[in-house]
Amino acid sequence: MDFKIFQLGNVTLQSGEVLPNAFLAYQTYGKLNADKTNVIVYPTAFGDQHYQNEWLIGPEMALDPNKYFIIVPNLLGNGLSSSPSNTPAPYDKSRFPKVTIFDNISFQHRLITEKFGITKIALVTGWSLGAVQTFQWAANYPDMVERIAPFCGTAKTWPHTQVFLEGVKAPLVSNPTWEKGEYQNQPEAGMRAIGRVYAGWGFSQAFYREELYRKLGFPTLEEFLTDFWENNFLGIDANNLLAMLWTGQHADISANNLYNGDFEKALQSIRAKAVVMPGITDLYFTPEDSKYETEQIPNATFRPIDSIWGHFAGRGIHDEDTKFIDDELKNLLALSI
Repeated sequence: MDFKIFQLGNVTLQSGEVLPNAFLAYQTYGKLNADKTNVIVYPTAFGDQHYQNEWLIGPEMALDPNKYFIIVPNLLGNGLSSSPSNTPAPYDKSRFPKVTIFDNISFQHRLITEKFGITKIALVTGWSLGAVQTFQWAANYPDMVERIAPFCGTAKTWPHTQVFLEGVKAPLVSNPTWEKGEYQNQPEAGMRAIGRVYAGWGFSQAFYREELYRKLGFPTLEEFLTDFWENNFLGIDANNLLAMLWTGQHADISANNLYNGDFEKALQSIRAKAVVMPGITDLYFTPEDSKYETEQIPNATFRPIDSIWGHFAGRGIHDEDTKFIDDELKNLLALSI
């Protein structure tokens, strides 16, 4: 097992439901220094697990394990942390409780403080739903988080993205193989359909026009749809996917008793030095939404990723975009606090 488990015990979620024997899967890279000041937290995105974050970690990169202690906590619902697929009845499958981003960050905070005794975080960063968690960290614990660098993700799920996610969910839950989440075999047809829905959103129109999928090793568009997109979703448990999707749809850093829905107040409460990096061709975490949010954060810089790789400009599969993100992280980490 290439990850560790932090036992949370019986946890009460934002919904008021109790999730018994909850646990958080995580992986660490590098060593914690004596004064515990070299900490970077790097949450996972929708559908991802910790190893899919490793493209941004390495010697001579900003997230250098020779310099920093990097903690990658796995999102609840992703199959490694508590999820529909690994929770005993009666909380398994479609009965798994609804988990918010706020819940996730509360549990990550417990890991970082109770397990490691950490009181300051040098940087929180993340892509997509990991970016949402990044904002939530800074809003929940403004005195703890020194820097944030969310990329290709916003501080809440804006209405258009909620609609997009409804479109992702529909071909699964309307397929007879779904069986209301009580399937014995994974609903393959529905998951393949989800891959094809997502394909039109993950990359930009220009990416497809220029046939850049060929650079990823797919000679034809059909092979890209099948071997990249469909296969990606076939590797995810369907109930897990819906649990994470619900978490993403309801993401909002102000939807808690700290800010009571005052989104601008939540953004304005962030004290961390921030670099916000949207992709200029991201179709569902749009640069316009990110620019508005950035303007509300006191110490934030808006640094869009000039790329036609859409949302996947932040996925570590295009070298130029990876270099841009890494350079921005290096510059941010070099700033004194």
